[in-house]
Amino acid sequence: MRMQITNLCYVLDGEKVLLIEKKRGFGKDKVNGPGGKMEAGESPEDAVKREVLEETGIIVDPKFSGIVEFNNDGSLDNLCFIFVADGFEGEPKETEEARPFWVHKDEVPLSRMWEDDKYWLHLVLNGKKIHGRFHFKNWKLVKHQVHLLSELDHI
Repeated sequence: MRMQITNLCYVLDGEKVLLIEKKRGFGKDKVNGPGGKMEAGESPEDAVKREVLEETGIIVDPKFSGIVEFNNDGSLDNLCFIFVADGFEGEPKETEEARPFWVHKDEVPLSRMWEDDKYWLHLVLNGKKIHGRFHFKNWKLVKHQVHLLSELDHI
């Protein structure tokens, strides 16, 4: 299986964060931040802007917040660039891919999200930059590491 390069963006509006419920594809019925796969020739920033627009109908100016590695069954499956956008243009709307909704950042529905989110998402939502490495066996979490990237505050 070929490794994928993906992205996620957490759009903030004060103490609220915009999440999506996936309506199709990998992660269907799960809650996550908007995002998806990078296309050939795209930078991580361009890819996340496109994905947020496609999934929610809004325009964002994302800021780098970290990288998360997802290893499944012994191999690197996904390298995910994490972004936060403080503000946006437009109004979030439901699309063919996702149903967006706002939630207070302290009330994120972790039980409906990927298992790894409980180890790092609160850090990102509170302004930290992170590097996470998650090891799954058949997409069940078996080991994890999360490091703060305080020395990279200038990125």
